[in-house]
Amino acid sequence: MKDFKPKEYKDKGKSLTVFHGLCKGCGLCIAKCPQKAIKFSEKDLGVYSTPSVEIDINKCNACGICETVCPDCALKVKKTKNV
Repeated sequence: MKDFKPKEYKDKGKSLTVFHGLCKGCGLCIAKCPQKAIKFSEKDLGVYSTPSVEIDINKCNACGICETVCPDCALKVKKTKNV
């Protein structure tokens, strides 16, 4: 059985989670990201053994477009308080 643990990316003021077990590798999030912060992963696979996505947290501005366009709810964007 595949290991579908979510992968969390964190930086000051933002947190993104990719749920590999839900990602089917459609690429909608990649196409719609205005910061070009999302790409297909070379190591993480999604639900159909297609490449899942990974986030460049330094480019991401946590706008949430990727979460909105994902048809499978495989991305969760959360703005956090700066500490």
